[in-house]
Amino acid sequence: MAKKVLVVDDEKLIVKGIRFSLEQDDMEVDCAYDGEEAVRMAREKEYDIILLDLMLPKLDGLEVCQQIREFSDVPIVMLTAKGEDMDKILGLEYGADDYITKPFNILEVKARLKAIIRRTSQKAAEPKGKIVEVGDLTIDCEGRRVSIAGKEVNLTAKEFDVLELLVFNPNKVYSRENLLNIVWGYEYPGDVRTVDVHIRRLREKIEANPSEPKYVHTKWGVGYYFQH
Repeated sequence: MAKKVLVVDDEKLIVKGIRFSLEQDDMEVDCAYDGEEAVRMAREKEYDIILLDLMLPKLDGLEVCQQIREFSDVPIVMLTAKGEDMDKILGLEYGADDYITKPFNILEVKARLKAIIRRTSQKAAEPKGKIVEVGDLTIDCEGRRVSIAGKEVNLTAKEFDVLELLVFNPNKVYSRENLLNIVWGYEYPGDVRTVDVHIRRLREKIEANPSEPKYVHTKWGVGYYFQH
């Protein structure tokens, strides 16, 4: 079955080139040229991945990403012409799974999209059916849902992946490099601060007091671990 991709960019020549290249690999590509259109299309149709430009009319890429995260955990890859680290980290904080800096090589874009789609598909195909309860934290592995004291919390795909890995390996300390390699599943071009961002956001969502976590702990100078 053809993978469905939503490409969002207001530069129509860039969109045309990306669309042509992805369609050569038998992907089904829809296009949006502003932020409001992107959110509407993401609501109306299920996509395997979204390629989202940072600078957009009506709603910028960060606002689009934030709104989509309210109803979907579809993988989102940000496109940005800016090279500053803060823009990249901010994109991840808003729920993006990865970023690509312009100008880019279309072969790299395709490789990154395929890697994320493949990993997402593999996780969806894995036998789950397991619900883990730790304290007031409940993790539904099949439904990829998390709740605290019965109230569901909305995690991004990568936040859930990090939590799931830590939960099923309690008290095992993972370095940030380990987590990048295991959770992202390919050679990630960013740096280990990506992990810190995801851990911080995860704590903000599941911990009563993120500064004194009950579940996701830090072993200083080594990495992160989950404690039952």
